[in-house]
Amino acid sequence: MLRPLHLMLGDRIDPALPTPIYLQVVSAIIRDIERGRLTPGTFLPGSRQLAAELNLNRKTFVLAYEELIAQGWLESSGTRGTMVATSFPDPVGSARAKAPANKPPEKSQPQYRILPVPERPLALPGGSGIKLDEGAPDGRLFPKDVLVQAYRTALLRSPPDGHLQYRDPLGTTRLRSAIAEMLRHQRGLTVGPEEVCITRGSQNGVFLTAQALIRPGDAVIVEELTYEPALAAFRMMGAKLIAVPFDGPAIDIGAVERACRSHKVRAIFLTPHHQFPTTAELRPGRRLALLNLAKQFGFAIIEDDYDHEFHFASQPLLPMAAYAPDHVIYLGSLSKLIAPALRVGYVVAPEPMIRALRHYVSLTDGMGNTVTEDAVAELITGGALRRHARKVRRVYGERRETFAEKLREAFGERIAFDKPNGGLAFWLRFPGVDLLALENEAKLAGLRFASSASYMARPEAERGLRIGFASLNAAETDSAIKALKAALDRAG
Repeated sequence: MLRPLHLMLGDRIDPALPTPIYLQVVSAIIRDIERGRLTPGTFLPGSRQLAAELNLNRKTFVLAYEELIAQGWLESSGTRGTMVATSFPDPVGSARAKAPANKPPEKSQPQYRILPVPERPLALPGGSGIKLDEGAPDGRLFPKDVLVQAYRTALLRSPPDGHLQYRDPLGTTRLRSAIAEMLRHQRGLTVGPEEVCITRGSQNGVFLTAQALIRPGDAVIVEELTYEPALAAFRMMGAKLIAVPFDGPAIDIGAVERACRSHKVRAIFLTPHHQFPTTAELRPGRRLALLNLAKQFGFAIIEDDYDHEFHFASQPLLPMAAYAPDHVIYLGSLSKLIAPALRVGYVVAPEPMIRALRHYVSLTDGMGNTVTEDAVAELITGGALRRHARKVRRVYGERRETFAEKLREAFGERIAFDKPNGGLAFWLRFPGVDLLALENEAKLAGLRFASSASYMARPEAERGLRIGFASLNAAETDSAIKALKAALDRAG
């Protein structure tokens, strides 16, 4: 027996919800039609009757019925009233329509295939407690008034030529030119704007590059400790990942050559400036050896230079793209320098690769954010970004020293680390400690950080934790290290 409409609606309507009540009525009636509970030709109670039975304003149901009639779900039959339209097919899977009348409404469940995703999320979950990132900047340090002024200038300077309409997928010419000039003067890359593609951060650059290079079955070499989101992007393209061990502090060149002789390698993914996650630099001899292998075997070197600006001990090494642009695809990000929420990165490569990226941007995003790109260009050309970089290098340099001191004070011989020459994170090892137990205890202590397993491209890789220091002020650093020490004490 069909349950009265006012009872069905009474279970579905919640005045506390932000959705207007008449739209809640519309949604509830559509769902009952779709599930076969309200069959074609069924007459519905009048708006006065429903209003009285549910103690609601009659206009709510008048609006709902008018909307459903306009959409074609209901039909008005003159003086006879309002009924369900007669043109609907019988619902498939009628068992759903026979659910118990008093059963509370359930959340929708997709009735189609969704490809599985990894059980462990790539991003740190939200929630309470202390978040220890993997090397993010402190977004609180960038002056908001400067960013507001940059956006204002970008909008006021927009020429009246459709500048805010759809534009080049590669990004605005102004930002591409500003980045090309910055790279020429600061990093030795002899590039022009035609060799730059703007992306939504460096990870978007990794994904676009994978789309342009990789097809199912292609081999990609990665370091045994590396950046998990990049691996996920390569896997999505069907790549066969070959994890190469370290020889001392850096990638084993001999193992790379053996992999190239055994497989058709399309690319190698590297973070040579501050290796992710260990923070070590790839020294010139090994860089040149890798370039020789790239020339011999014809693979691309994907150089992810995700935090070039942050170097504390000496002058940074030039990117590999500065002296081998024909073999290197160079990825960079301004999000680390300004704020993570400002999603601006770039890919630098020869023009044929950039043309390919234009196609894949068109497929996935259409184009970038013109206003944001012009605002960032204003920050670069007006000197605000350079001034901010100088300021935060000093702040982060001090936080790096403080973090190292507090680690030594709290853990003594129970921890092993090298103070990084650059970057915004430490690579921490805990000799003789069950790191999985430590991670579990840390979670119970309210700490949130990436699992040691997230960095391991093969089971034999060394376990460690990458803990960012730059986004923590002094009080936050004290709290985080105190909580981590308590977790270590409990883990034994």
